[in-house]
Amino acid sequence: MDPNTQALLMGAAGAGGAAEAPYVEDVFSTWLYNGTSSNQTITNGIDLSTKGGMVWIKRRDGAFDHNIFDTARGTDKWLISNSNAGQATGSNTTLTAFNTTGFSLGTDGIGSVNTNNAIHASWTFRKAAKFFDVVTYTGNGINRTISHSLGSVPGCIIVKRTNTAGFDWGVYHRSLGATKGMFLNLNDSAYTVGANEWWNATEPTSSVFSVGGTSFNSSGATYVAYLFAHETTASDVIQCGSFVGGAGGQINLGWEPQWLLLKNTTSAASWDILDNMRGIIPGNDSYLRANLASSEGNGDIVDLTATGFINRGYGNAAHTIAYIAIRRGPMRTPTDATKVFQPKVYTGTNVDNRLVTTDIVTDMAWIRQRNDTVLAGMVVGDRMHGQPYRLTGSLSGEVNDADSFDAQLVSGVEYGTAWSSMTGFWVGNDLTSKLNVSTTSNNHVVETFKRAPGFFDVVGYTGTSVARTISHNLGVAPEMIIVFGRDGGMSYIPVYHSGLNNGTTPQNYRIQLNAVNVESSDGRWNSTAPTSSVFSVDNDGNVNGSGGTYIAYLFASCTGISKVGSYTGTGATKQIDCGFTAGARFVLIKRTNGTGSWYVWDTARNIISGNDPYLLLNSTAAEVTNTDYIDPLNSGFEISSTAPADINANGGSFIFLAIA
Repeated sequence: MDPNTQALLMGAAGAGGAAEAPYVEDVFSTWLYNGTSSNQTITNGIDLSTKGGMVWIKRRDGAFDHNIFDTARGTDKWLISNSNAGQATGSNTTLTAFNTTGFSLGTDGIGSVNTNNAIHASWTFRKAAKFFDVVTYTGNGINRTISHSLGSVPGCIIVKRTNTAGFDWGVYHRSLGATKGMFLNLNDSAYTVGANEWWNATEPTSSVFSVGGTSFNSSGATYVAYLFAHETTASDVIQCGSFVGGAGGQINLGWEPQWLLLKNTTSAASWDILDNMRGIIPGNDSYLRANLASSEGNGDIVDLTATGFINRGYGNAAHTIAYIAIRRGPMRTPTDATKVFQPKVYTGTNVDNRLVTTDIVTDMAWIRQRNDTVLAGMVVGDRMHGQPYRLTGSLSGEVNDADSFDAQLVSGVEYGTAWSSMTGFWVGNDLTSKLNVSTTSNNHVVETFKRAPGFFDVVGYTGTSVARTISHNLGVAPEMIIVFGRDGGMSYIPVYHSGLNNGTTPQNYRIQLNAVNVESSDGRWNSTAPTSSVFSVDNDGNVNGSGGTYIAYLFASCTGISKVGSYTGTGATKQIDCGFTAGARFVLIKRTNGTGSWYVWDTARNIISGNDPYLLLNSTAAEVTNTDYIDPLNSGFEISSTAPADINANGGSFIFLAIA
C-alpha cells in the first residue's frame, strides 16, 4: 500500500477492520542534542502528550547510564537499561514534560540527560497500533495474561520490575519463541525458560501476552512492559527478525532502516543500538550498548541498503542475531520545499569542528568555495556514506580528507560523522585545502537536501559487472539520476535525465556531470526506463564495475516542490513554468545537443531582476557575478534574452532541475 493512502489517524481501522500501519515520522524519532543544564524542550514532532509513549536517552561522550522514561509511569521517573535497579524518581530535574511535539528536560540532577555542553542521543517511541505500546501492571503471583493495545502480535517485549532493585530486564523476541528469554542489562546468550516462568511458554497474541507466576509476575510487584510490533506489509514501519551471523549476509526488510537494535542470541554479546543520525556509514558505524554505560563506539557493523541492511561480520556463521529494525522516514510526500531543501552561504574560518548550521536535517550537500579558483570544484557529501566526492579537479571518487569533513569533537574525541547533527553538518580546519569547504575568510555556498518521497533519494550499492536493477525508495520513477564511483577510477560521472534525446527513450542516453560534452547514446541504464522501485544499470565500470562501490542521487518532479524538466531555446526571453507559486530557489541547467557547462543559481546568492551569480558544476573556476542570465518568475524561472548559447541557443535542447 502506498503510505500516502493510509489513514491519517494512526490506528484507525482500515479494510476489514484492521488497524493501518502508522507513518514512521509520526511515531519514532532519533534526536541528537547538546545539553544545557537548564530547562530545554526537544521538538521532534512526536505527540507524547495525547498519544503516550517512551523516551530513551543516552549521554554519548562518557560512561553514563541509559535512562528510559514513559508516559505510563509519568515524568521524572526513569529506569536504567544497563542496570537491574528499580525505578528512580527525581525532583523535576530530568524529563519534566511529555509534549505534543516532543518532550522537555530539566536541569539534569543525574548528569546524563541534559548536561551542559555534553552530547546526548534520544530515541522516542510513540504508542501506535502496529508499532509500539507501553503497559504497566501489578503482579499477582500466578500464571496470567496481560492485555495490550498493539493491534498485532508483538515481535519483541521488554519487561522490567519497577518497585525494587535486583531484578533484571526480561526480553521476549519472536525469533526465540516463548520458551527462551534474554536480559537487556546483561550480555548473556538466550536463556531457556519453561512453564510458570517468564512468558509461561505461551506465545503472545494480538491482544495479550503471558507471564509466569515466578518471574515477571511476583505478587504485589509493579512492572512496565514495552511492546514492539512485527509487520511485513509494504506500509509497515517496524520488524523484529533474526539472521545468521558472518559477513556478507543481506537482510531484506523491504525498506531502508533508520534504527537497529542487534543482539547475538547464541553467544555472550552486548545489545548494540545503531541509528542513521549518529551514523551508519560504510566501515564506520556509531553504536551505543543498551547493557553498558560506556561511551559511544565505532565499528564496521552493517551497511544500509534501500531494502534492508548487509551484515559486515556481526557474530559468525554459528550464531543467530536478533534485531529490531525501524524504517527510515519520512513516508509522506513533502508539501513545503523549505522543509527539504535549503541554499546557504557562509564564510570559511579554518576552525576545526565547526558546525555549518541549516534549517533542515541535511542528507546531502553540494559545497563550493565561491570567490577563488579551487582545486576540488564542487564537493558533494551525504549522510549515508559520510565522505565527500569531487565533481571536478585532480582527484576522482570519494575523498577521505579528515581536515575537511569532521565528526563532532568533544573533549578531543570525535563522535558520529560529519552529518551527525540535527541542524547541519561539521567541517574541519581544511588545512590541506583539498576540498575548500571552510577556507579562511573565503565565501562558500552549500545546497542542502533532505531525502523525501517523490523528491529526492540516496542509494548505495556494490557493482557486479552484470546488468541489473538497483532498488530505491523514491516512491516514483526518478527523472534524474547521478551516479558517483566511491572508490575512484571512473572516467566520468554519468547522469540520466528524462529530457535527454528530447524526452524520447532517454534511457538510451547519458550525459556527463563533470564535462561540457553533448549527450551521447549508450547503454549505461541498460536501455531500461527507471520505475517507482528500481533503476537499471549495465556492466560498465562507471555505473556497475565488479566490486566497485557506488552512490546514486535520484530526483523527481514533486508538485510545488521540484521540477525535473527540459526546454527548447529561443534566443529570446523565455519563461519556464515549473508549477511553483513563489519562484525557484535553485536552478541547474545543461545544454544537451551542444557543448555547454552545468550552470547553478540559488536564492542564497540571489536570483533577482539583475545580475545573478552562478557557479559551474563541471569547473573549478570562481563564481561569475556580473551576468543576468535568469530572472525570477513565480511559477518557476525566466531565462533572459542576454543568456548565452549554453543556456538559450535558438533551437537548442536543454535539461534542468529546479527547486521551489
